[in-house]
Amino acid sequence: MSTSWATVGTEWLNPVGTRLALLGRSNHFRGKCDLSRRGFAFNGIVAAGASVMTTSVVAEPSNGLERLPFKPEGYNYWTWRGHKIHYVVEGEGFPVVLIHGFGASAFHWRYNIPELAKKYKVYALDLIGFGWSEKALIDYDAFIWRDQVVDFLKEIVKEPAVLVGNSLGGFTALIAAASLTDEVKGVTLLNSAGQFGDASSAAEETEETALQKFILKPLKESFQRVVLGLVFWQSKQPARIESVLKSVYINSSNVDNYLIDSITRPAADPNAGEVYYRLMTRFISNQQKYTLNNVLRQLSCPLLLLWGDLDPWVGPAKASQIKEFYPNTTIVNLKAGHCPHDEVPELVNEALLHWLSATVTPASSLETVSET
Repeated sequence: MSTSWATVGTEWLNPVGTRLALLGRSNHFRGKCDLSRRGFAFNGIVAAGASVMTTSVVAEPSNGLERLPFKPEGYNYWTWRGHKIHYVVEGEGFPVVLIHGFGASAFHWRYNIPELAKKYKVYALDLIGFGWSEKALIDYDAFIWRDQVVDFLKEIVKEPAVLVGNSLGGFTALIAAASLTDEVKGVTLLNSAGQFGDASSAAEETEETALQKFILKPLKESFQRVVLGLVFWQSKQPARIESVLKSVYINSSNVDNYLIDSITRPAADPNAGEVYYRLMTRFISNQQKYTLNNVLRQLSCPLLLLWGDLDPWVGPAKASQIKEFYPNTTIVNLKAGHCPHDEVPELVNEALLHWLSATVTPASSLETVSET
């Protein structure tokens, strides 16, 4: 049996991606979250630049922030390739599209949507197979989500936009931007998935023997189904979801019923277990096919990295590697875990708003927003 389901790279997964190795991990970091980065400072936010300095900002994660109301029925729906896709849209102005990570949904941007919507038209969509979108029984692939985002921009947004993604959503934003160089004016990654490497060096598939095709492969798949069925059942329990989230939220005060409910509700879908099986056996196990090298070579827009430096899955070295490979990159390092947008949303909002206004957003769009 292949053990890929138990050893998949954690950088593809959001906290709810069910990493068995992390389920019992204790959280070694506690206390208030802050932000620190060498570079130029703006309004308490520090980004990578020419000079060198260190600044620290301390904040309680959600104090005083407006939160997107939780709607069990969801917000808006769009039919894509015959499948029902959920999305949220708030505000007016230049479009900003938010893309969640593995196992999450548009509701994971609960503290970002209301704040960003004060100046921009904010969209947050659920990738197919996740959240309130349909649990379609399809072959999942990174390019399925790329195509979904590309078509969402063409059919729903209908004008140039900025893409923002966390974890798996970050890599999805990158490959969508590489496909739409004229329409995507900037990309922001928060602890993004994706690996550096040479896709061509991956071992080529060899022709299956009759023994492999008719006996060994069916046995392997049957065993995987049994094991992954048990793993999925365990992973969707509220107590287990809370435990995993707290292992990657350095300050876990925002690991609350709202967040847990936004994960457990989609997991109750009758097709959720099959989707989980397909993701684990067909997409995650083939992640070597997708490399950051190839995607970044095709990128032409400004890139912002809002990086939780204390992420136990995707550390700050990866952000530095991305900037080295793609110089048109700004880095803001946050003392947070894998989901800084929900753990320290006020810092993420401030950094993102500054970058949008200074780097990406057309002046005409800002003037339109300020006049309304």
